[in-house]
Amino acid sequence: MYNKKLKWKSDFEKSVIIENFLNRGWIKSQEKEDDSTDWNVYWATVWNVRNIFNPKNGFRLNDQQIINHFPNHYELTRKDYMVKNLKRFKREQDKETYEQQGWNFDFLPTTYIFPGEYSLFVEEFHKCPNQTWIVKPAARSQGQGIFLLRKIQQLKKISGTTVTSNMTQLNLVSKENYVVSKYIDNPLLIGGKKFDLRMYVLVTNYKPLKVWIYNKGFGRFCNEQYTTDVAEIENMFVHLTNVAIQQYSDKYSKKHGGKYSIDALKFYVESAYGTEAFQKMIDDIHNIILTSLKSVQAVIQNDKHCFEMYGYDILLDNNLKPWLIEINASPSLTTTTPVDKNLKLNLINDVYNIVLPNDDFSDNQQKQQQINKIGGFSVLYDESLDLMNRKTQKRQSVKIWK
Repeated sequence: MYNKKLKWKSDFEKSVIIENFLNRGWIKSQEKEDDSTDWNVYWATVWNVRNIFNPKNGFRLNDQQIINHFPNHYELTRKDYMVKNLKRFKREQDKETYEQQGWNFDFLPTTYIFPGEYSLFVEEFHKCPNQTWIVKPAARSQGQGIFLLRKIQQLKKISGTTVTSNMTQLNLVSKENYVVSKYIDNPLLIGGKKFDLRMYVLVTNYKPLKVWIYNKGFGRFCNEQYTTDVAEIENMFVHLTNVAIQQYSDKYSKKHGGKYSIDALKFYVESAYGTEAFQKMIDDIHNIILTSLKSVQAVIQNDKHCFEMYGYDILLDNNLKPWLIEINASPSLTTTTPVDKNLKLNLINDVYNIVLPNDDFSDNQQKQQQINKIGGFSVLYDESLDLMNRKTQKRQSVKIWK
């Protein structure tokens, strides 16, 4: 029985959030401006989470409060920080030991952070003159400010950038950082169109690390046929899968919203490549998720009042090799179709069944200890068990697609 006395607060007017709270009989917080503590459950923006955990505010969450972000979640979800932490983590590992455990770091395209690594980028650019690069603002979302690059002069698109003729200097007066990565130009295509995978991952604790993976992600498709033709390099309807961009295409369909179920993608991959190839792909995706989370485990400020539902964006190439594109702290909960709404309603419902079982704040971690599956979520990794080494745990592949 749900506890009807719990009070909720949300910075988002999204139906999948509000309907979940109302279905549980929770009461919307009526807090006043001078009282920001009158809530038990808060689905907050990343900006408000920063304010809440700002030491200058002197605010501490009590035992009857839970919020949807860790204090410094951005260590993994801001593009430049994600790259920085993955590179640092890789340097820290003993290569031989790590490979023996069955893990690898070969899932991040060659990437540089501007402006700090510009000279390294120029050196690599000279080595690969025909390579296409993708340039992304480090702290923006929904495809904003992204462009493909083949000539160094295209960097002038970055606000405040001056490019010299000998390609040795960069004057960047903009306050933004950018990440510049080798573009994966051989993506797996279905119907001739590029797509990526949106997968949901829930972290309920970082120390020790506990990770849940959801079984109902989806593929996000471009609306136009993929091509490497340089003439189409600025056509984002060919290259970027973001729904925020694709919805403006003349070919966008409101019926399916450019999204296709994981089940449909599983059927295609198994039919074209076989069951074993599909399973290896899944194992490699699990490796991406766990390695990325381990890369920030030491720096994330773990807090028992927090959880994080990440949206992982994974690109498959035509060899079924998965590449990490980015990790979202606030994956979109906007719904474009009835199927989409049903998926996200169930997703949020399952999240709270895990982080707040029976709407009860007491002994949440203990209640979760022996449970491996709740709704569409399955435990991918539980460090607290410590019953098997990472290689064995990795090979016990979670059946997220059935």
